Amino acid sequence: MQKVLVTGGCGYIGSHTIVDLIKNGFEVISVDSHINSNRKPLSGIRKITGKTIKNYKVDLSDRTRTQKIFKDHPDIVGIIHFAALKSVGDSVNEPLLYFRNNMLSTLNLLECSNEFGVKHFIFSSSCSVYGNAKELPVTEKTPLQEAESPYARTKQMGEQMIHDAALEMKKTDFILLRYFNPCGAHDSNLLGESPTTKAQNLVPVITETAIGKRKSMTVFGDDYDTRDGSCIRDYIHVMDLADAHTKSLQYLIKKKNTDQVETFNLGIGDGVSVLEAINAFEASTGQKLNYKIGPRRAGDVVAIYAKIDAAQKRMGWKPQRDINDIMKTAWDWEVKRSK
Repeated sequence: MQKVLVTGGCGYIGSHTIVDLIKNGFEVISVDSHINSNRKPLSGIRKITGKTIKNYKVDLSDRTRTQKIFKDHPDIVGIIHFAALKSVGDSVNEPLLYFRNNMLSTLNLLECSNEFGVKHFIFSSSCSVYGNAKELPVTEKTPLQEAESPYARTKQMGEQMIHDAALEMKKTDFILLRYFNPCGAHDSNLLGESPTTKAQNLVPVITETAIGKRKSMTVFGDDYDTRDGSCIRDYIHVMDLADAHTKSLQYLIKKKNTDQVETFNLGIGDGVSVLEAINAFEASTGQKLNYKIGPRRAGDVVAIYAKIDAAQKRMGWKPQRDINDIMKTAWDWEVKRSK
């Protein structure tokens, strides 16, 4: 079994990806500082897979403690790097925190990869690197615009760090995964999005409102230049996203890449507005949502959705779930965790 290090393994996407990696025969270790997570997903992983995952409670900004993980596991063949602070709004208010956390963690992992000879590195990037794109859908060759938030800038900078580091790290191959809006939950209802701080992503805000944890929710702006005035995003089910990370690693292991650093968009390939997402939730669950229209929010991109042909043709990946599946599994998870 080939050993993979998943950073942010107790987080939302990381925990679902660990399940998919185990299903595909990989041995997994996790590192997660629990700054925005806790140990509960490890229990869900164990119940789903029958495997107990070792998690290092380490801040990856600490190079010495990060290095010890690699000394303990010199046989790591690949890294899937999720660990990062990710709130657009918080990054606007605390940019220095975001630069320190997100950039130092990536730098330390790159240095350790180089020192310990890790062959494969998957970087969790984001559609936010495109900024307010001038063409839709965006492709991997769409020019990057000015970042709309410090969070987005850390992803742009992380990608550039990898491109520059690759010139020195001749034995490591990289994939940059620019994914769109992950949501939904595992079909078992044993894993899902469960932020330890106040949820800011649309889908958990919707489910928390529907179940009564919030009195109402706000749609930030209905005067954008879109079909119904609300922002448009590409929502991808978290298990489809997890599958893409596993396929990315397999793609590198099988040496199917033609370049040392390759980039792929991951989304459903279609845009859904905030108001359309609310309608999909109500239709798929039968729950009515109490929401109001508010002013625009700083840092929000007007519209972004992906062209995903490259991932389909080169890695054999294709999303299997739509916005209705996303809303149904997210609601089922919300009901279960609220009990």
